[in-house]
Amino acid sequence: MRKRVLIVPICALLGISTNLTAAETAVPKQITSIEGITEYRLENGLKVLLFPDPSRPAVTVNLTIFVGSRHEGYGEAGMAHLLEHMLFKGTPTHEKIPGLMKERGAQFNGTTWLDRTNYYETLPAGDDNLEFAIRLEADRMINSHVRGEDLESEMMVVRNEFERGENSPSMMLRQRMWATAFEWHNYGKSTIGNRVDIERVPVDRLRVFYRKHYQPDNALLVVAGRFDQDRALELTSKYFGTIPRPERELDSTYTEEPSQDGERLVTLRRVGEVGLAGALYHIPSGAHADFAAIDTLERVLCAEPAGRLYKALVKTKKAATVSGAVYALHDPGVFSILAQAAPANDPRDILATMLEVVESTAASGVSEKEVERGRQSLLKRRELAAADSRRIAIQLSEWAAQGDWRLYFLYRDRLEKVTADDVQRVAAAYLKQNNRTSGLYFPTAEPERVAVPPTPELAEMIGDYKGRELLAVGEAFDVSPENIENRTTRSRLSSGIKVALLPKATRGSTVHLRLTLRHGSLETLSGRGKDSEFLPVLMTRGTRNMTRQQIKDELDRQLSQMSTSSAPGSATFTVKTKRKNLIPTLNILRQILREPVFPENELELIKQAHVAQLEQQLNEPRTLAVTHVNRNVNPYSRNDPRYIPTVAEEIELVKVVTASRIRSLYEELVCGQSGELTLVGDFDPDEVIPVCSEMLADWESTHAYARIGKTGDVKLNRSFTEISTPDKANAMLFAGSVFPMRDDDPRYPAALMGNFILGGGSLSSRLADRVRQDEGLSYGVGSGLRASALDERTTFYIFAICNPENMTRLRDVISEEITRIREDGVTAEELKNARIGFLKRLEVSRTNDATLTSLLEKTTVADRTMQFSAKLETSIRGLTVEQVNAAIRRYIDPERFVIAAAGDFDAVAAQAGQNGGPTD
Repeated sequence: MRKRVLIVPICALLGISTNLTAAETAVPKQITSIEGITEYRLENGLKVLLFPDPSRPAVTVNLTIFVGSRHEGYGEAGMAHLLEHMLFKGTPTHEKIPGLMKERGAQFNGTTWLDRTNYYETLPAGDDNLEFAIRLEADRMINSHVRGEDLESEMMVVRNEFERGENSPSMMLRQRMWATAFEWHNYGKSTIGNRVDIERVPVDRLRVFYRKHYQPDNALLVVAGRFDQDRALELTSKYFGTIPRPERELDSTYTEEPSQDGERLVTLRRVGEVGLAGALYHIPSGAHADFAAIDTLERVLCAEPAGRLYKALVKTKKAATVSGAVYALHDPGVFSILAQAAPANDPRDILATMLEVVESTAASGVSEKEVERGRQSLLKRRELAAADSRRIAIQLSEWAAQGDWRLYFLYRDRLEKVTADDVQRVAAAYLKQNNRTSGLYFPTAEPERVAVPPTPELAEMIGDYKGRELLAVGEAFDVSPENIENRTTRSRLSSGIKVALLPKATRGSTVHLRLTLRHGSLETLSGRGKDSEFLPVLMTRGTRNMTRQQIKDELDRQLSQMSTSSAPGSATFTVKTKRKNLIPTLNILRQILREPVFPENELELIKQAHVAQLEQQLNEPRTLAVTHVNRNVNPYSRNDPRYIPTVAEEIELVKVVTASRIRSLYEELVCGQSGELTLVGDFDPDEVIPVCSEMLADWESTHAYARIGKTGDVKLNRSFTEISTPDKANAMLFAGSVFPMRDDDPRYPAALMGNFILGGGSLSSRLADRVRQDEGLSYGVGSGLRASALDERTTFYIFAICNPENMTRLRDVISEEITRIREDGVTAEELKNARIGFLKRLEVSRTNDATLTSLLEKTTVADRTMQFSAKLETSIRGLTVEQVNAAIRRYIDPERFVIAAAGDFDAVAAQAGQNGGPTD
């Protein structure tokens, strides 16, 4: 029999009321203020950071508890992560937290790492949402349900997440290397935990862990975005200030990993297609003065395309990819390198080359140019992230978990001062054979130990550090569709390109640009789908006057990011930069567009990485299930650019692509006559338009562009296909359907809401509530609805991952929920809450300028304005239960579902046979 345990809030046990007014609580004490971020401290020990940013009409509340896998004891592996999941189960005051978030349109999550656990939500700015978020985080910090019945289902969800990681050889190799590198310190244990501990953890022990660590003196609250600071302090005092400081004293972790006295070896053997080789080196903590130089060293070695390892491994075609990572942690961490073998290459040979390059760095020296390039790349990434107050809120908690949030600024200062001598010194200190964990073992005649410095005394080191002047704050921008359209100017360039411009003051004076060039037709692109796909990325790999490296260096100097994407008949170039750097960045883009040289050697590197990735997917459940369904809902012939190949077919298609074929496509079809140019952010239209006009002028094609549409009138009958993927611990279920309907169809808003209620509402939906929350069958489950603005075509899909042995039950449960929503329909309360949550989610999405740029482009393509979005939202507000239920019964039709399940079902059948169970 299961015992039912009553959880009593800690404050109630202590006889303390949590309903005191703000006037009865102590006013938070201001501690320090740096570059617009102010720290306060409550009497109970809670640290509070306020970061106002009026330019974005959203507010982010982040609560960080300074407990992670580093703090777990024997038998507690994964407890911090499991507890993070449990805190979404609710409190007596806030039941079903995902549903509450959904109603407010929040973007939310929780994450667990080695040194901390955090919970955050971003909501539309407003006093009600600010109070909701602060009240919720204070409540669940001390009053969460930690019940046995919830643990039983959530344990299965976490185990499912654990199994998902088991599917990835690269993740498993990294985990094994960490475990071998750290013999004693808990950094060697995976944050997600040990399977047996996850399955067997007693709920009483989980409660003890919760009550010990989830206290105000072990937490940091960050509020960022548009909010009133006095009101935020008042609410923090009201809801957090009434929580008493606990009487217990937290024990500090004190385990130090001893110096290695010889290289270590780890070997992983699993089913798969692509070999891997890696190496780890112990390094100081993120707070140490050496860390910025080590971070730069990683760029010198691993950056693409100038990194020494990239040149030695990828350009020589020994490896398909090489990547590096430097971990900023509370205690000394690691510098990690991982390379993916190119076809027909032995991982042992790759490792030998890797170690030779890495461990000869100190002797060969490091140039100032390499250091400047690496430092500039890191500074650019940091500078662009600094324009997003939500991202800063999360980053501050990462540095706070290392000991002090001000390290966020101190790291920047140190990074700017890194020299070649610094980088060479840390290479000599840490990139040593005896400090390495890798795939090979070599004995030495005498021991050699590398002493990693301890974390410095932060209070003494930081002192009264003041930081710098504030970034440009930006304007308080209204993200309603009406205001967006009122602020947007629409026109055409003389070449024919459609233009949408939305100038506005932004934090850090950032600007987003999106240029899509449209080319070809169904006839001229026949058999050239892969050529079209590789076209834009190869254009960025070299121009008449700039090499790939020079392009990257110049973009870094301009603090600019540039990326590409493609579809049959379109090439898209996206740019994020600052106002002062926009024109120089457009000059780089002009050369990429008008003077590409299509280097054959760069194409070979692109193909090599692409093929290696595809070969990994040959036995990947998710890829195989999704591909099977997509092939059925897109029934096009092999030479058609809309054709969906199998993974094996796609590998062969990639192999035959040549630079001359791509150059021919560019010369025949690509021009500046058809497409869209969209800019959002801090820029001067009078300055930008002439530059863009000149960039695209006198660029014509003899082949007219004709859009390639897709039909939604596809004959489908219910089918189920089981795909075997041996030695994969996680299985994938994917189902899809397609029907003729455009997004301006009067029935579309009802179908949209029907999908949102069924499975589109993140952790709170019919499917999520039943499959994940109640039965714990899947870590990820949901549904989606995608309609075209130009074609009579809408796709509907359902997805879920699970343990292969649970696939039959998962299919039954999903089928039951679809039957229930079709037969019983949705309720008025469900529709009301879904409508509120969905509309607020749309509002939050428009606060992201990159998303807004893409949205404006979509309106331009369809010859619409933002009035279409306003009309859609009005239609959603006016929906009736009858309309939604009619749409569900019409469009969510199980008899037209194409279903695929991929996983190691043979092993499940074999195990059932051994246990005497059914094998059919």
